[in-house]
Amino acid sequence: MAAILCENCSGQYYIQANHQPLEISGMLLLIMLGKVFLDVFMLQVKQKNVKVSFMGYFCVSLALLDFTLLMSICFIFYFEDFALCGVRFTKYHICLFTQVMSLTYGILHYPVYLVAGLDYYLTIGQTSQFPKRGQRLLYVSAVAVIWISGGFCILKVPVVYEDLEAQNRFSPYWCPLYASMQSYSVSWAVVLLTGTALAACWKEITTMLLSASVVSFASQPALMFSYVSNNNGTCFKWQLLPRLLICFLGTWAPFVVFQIILLFLGAQIPAYMEMNVPWLYFINSFLIAVAYWCRCHDVELTEEMWSTDPFVSWKFCFMPFNNENTEPADKPGTVIVIC
Repeated sequence: MAAILCENCSGQYYIQANHQPLEISGMLLLIMLGKVFLDVFMLQVKQKNVKVSFMGYFCVSLALLDFTLLMSICFIFYFEDFALCGVRFTKYHICLFTQVMSLTYGILHYPVYLVAGLDYYLTIGQTSQFPKRGQRLLYVSAVAVIWISGGFCILKVPVVYEDLEAQNRFSPYWCPLYASMQSYSVSWAVVLLTGTALAACWKEITTMLLSASVVSFASQPALMFSYVSNNNGTCFKWQLLPRLLICFLGTWAPFVVFQIILLFLGAQIPAYMEMNVPWLYFINSFLIAVAYWCRCHDVELTEEMWSTDPFVSWKFCFMPFNNENTEPADKPGTVIVIC
C-alpha cells in the first residue's frame, strides 16, 4: 500500500491497494470480519452496569454499521455479479462502499468527540444511574443526526464525487482508500496532553508507584498505595492529576504506546479501520478524565458516580481525598484500587 495526499479531500489521504479485484475483495472482507469481531468483543467485555451516555450509543451504532458493511461485502463477494432493483453490483462495489464508509468515518471524529465531551462535562455531577427517557431519546437523536449529516456531506458535496472518480486515474486494479486527518490530529493531541501531564507530576506518580503493594481486599487482589501527599497547600486539581493519570494509563497504557509508535512511523490507517469501538472507548476514558479534572469540585462521591466508564474505575482518584465532598478516611493517603 502507499499513501498519496488527496488534493480535494480536505486533508484526506489516498491509500492505494495494488491487487487484483479478487484479492482486494478478499482482503477487505477479512479486515471487516476482524473489525466486527473486535467491536462485538469490546461491547461484550465492558461493564454492563454503567450510566448511559452519548458515546455508548455511538459505539453501538458504529458496530451496527460495521456489521451492515460486512454483510454487504459478503453478499457481493458471494454472488460476484448480480442486479438488484435495476442496479448492477460487481466486486468493484465492495471497494466503492468501503470508500464511502471511509470518507464518512473520517469526518466524524471532531463532532463525535465534541458532543461526547460536552455530555460528560454537563452530566459528570449527576448521580442518577438511569436517566429519564428524554435523555435517552436525546442521545439516540444526536447519534442519528451525526450519521445522517456525515452521510449527507459525503454523498451531496460535489467535490467528493471528484475524489471518488480520482481512482480512475490509477490502475483499475487499485482501490484508493482514505485516512482521516481528524483522527491523526486527535491522536497527537491525546499523546501530547498525556505526556505534558506526566512531565508535570512525574515525581508524585513515581512515589505513588513505588509505594504500591499487592493486598487482598474483599477476596480479590488489589493494589494499595501507601503514599501521603506532603503538598497540603497544593490545589486539589493538581493533587488529583497524578491519580487520574494512573487510572487512565493503568488501563490504556498499551494503547497509548501503540499510538506513539504509529505517529512516529507516520503510518496511514484507512478511516474505515481507524474508527472502531476500542478506539472510541479509549477516547471515551480520556474525555471522562478531562471532565473529572475540570469539574472535580462538583463530583458527588456516590456509587452511581463510579459507573460512568465501562473500562476504568475512577473511584481511586477521589477516595479518600479529604475535601468538601468526601468523608475523612481512617488512614489518610491510603488508597486501595481493585485490579
